[in-house]
This record gives sequence, structure tokens and C-alpha cells, in this order.
Amino acid sequence: MNRNGLREVLNFYKDLGIADLYRQESAAPAAALETESEAQVQVPLLPLAPAGDTLFRIQEDIGDCHRCRLSEARSKIVFGTGSEKAQLVFVGEGPGADEDAQGIPFVGRAGQLLTQMIENTAAKEGIPIRRPDVYICNVVKCRPPENRTPLPDEMEICGQFLFRQLQAISPRAICALGSTAAKALLATKDGVTRLRGHWHKWNGIPVMVTYHPSYLLRPYNQNAKREAWEDLKKVLHYVYD
Repeated sequence: MNRNGLREVLNFYKDLGIADLYRQESAAPAAALETESEAQVQVPLLPLAPAGDTLFRIQEDIGDCHRCRLSEARSKIVFGTGSEKAQLVFVGEGPGADEDAQGIPFVGRAGQLLTQMIENTAAKEGIPIRRPDVYICNVVKCRPPENRTPLPDEMEICGQFLFRQLQAISPRAICALGSTAAKALLATKDGVTRLRGHWHKWNGIPVMVTYHPSYLLRPYNQNAKREAWEDLKKVLHYVYD
């Protein structure tokens, strides 16, 4: 692996929240290595996802997950829904009560609004897609108690499966819905207001950040609704034009 390739892999692991990487001891003595930097370049890193990874395989690997505390009160694991060949993926925060009951992301009031936003905007812009043509998932796959924000360790544990989903689909673009999704994908502390309207990158894939539909349901967020529609138009034209 050359230096540029190693840097890209290390940045990717950094995005996952992995701070430390270790290499196996070599049979050769340390003096055989010319420089410490050369030793670092030679460190073998295991791939994050298996070769030929698929959504079915990822779901099998999740299984009846009990890797974190979110499993304690959940009804169903909410994996994701939509086309495995989607060119556009929407990533939200986590399941709510309706999603927890049905095992499908974005089926409650916020989900109904998201569906309207996707389909109505696409129709007005002359883009022939509907909700089943995209893929929709969340950062965490189990409902946090009382719909609280997922904790960092919960996001890290579930994030490995989210990132595998994104890699397996390999969409043209990702739309991050809300600050939790933005933080998980971009490893940033900035809020949606600062991030939205501009393109970012996750593992080489363009990312557009916009408001979560649940935020748009609040009656005092009229300006946010207009901005979210503009963000969505930008994403749809980038992906499908």
C-alpha cells in the first residue's frame, strides 16, 4: 500500500471513531526497518467490510443484535428499506415508535413527510423517481428510549453496519437528515445550519446535509422547510440529471 492509499484508509478509520491501530510483530528485527515512517507504511490493515459485501449479508451479521444498551427496550431492529441499487441514500438518526413497531425506517409522521418531500420534489423537477427507488436507513438500528439522541458509543457500534450499508450500495450521493447523521458521517461538531446547502464527502461519496423531517414538522420552522426543499432539489438534480 502506498502512502496516499494508507492515508485514505487511516482517514476512513478515523471517521469511524477508531483512534488506535496496531500491527502484528514482524519476525524481522526492528533494525531491519530503515525508518519508522517506512514501518508505518507497511502496517497491514484489515478491510472494514468483507469482499463482495451485500445488504443481506450485513443484515445477517447484525442478527438479533445485543451489542449495546439500545437492544434492551427495542421491539424490532430497523435495518433499512429501498433499492439495493439506489443512487441516493437518506440517512436519519434512529427509529421512533412507529418504526420500532414495524421494523421499517421513516414510517411515522416524519417518514410520511420525507416521502412527500422526495416524491413531490422529484415530480416538480421532472425526475421520475419515487421513495422505493432510493434507500433509507438510520445511524442506529434500534429505537433509543424516549426517542433520545443516540449516545456516542451506540453510534460507534451501529456505525459499522451503516458504513457497510453505504459501501455495499455505493450511491452517487448521500443525504444526511439532521445533526446526528451529519456527525456520524462527517465526524464534525458543526450543526445542520452551518453544514446544509454545501457538499461534503464521506469516503469519496458526496454528502448533502439537511434538516431532519421531524424538525420540519414543528410549526415555527417555516424557513427551514424552504431550505430543506432547496437542499433536496440540489441532491436530486446532482444524482439524476
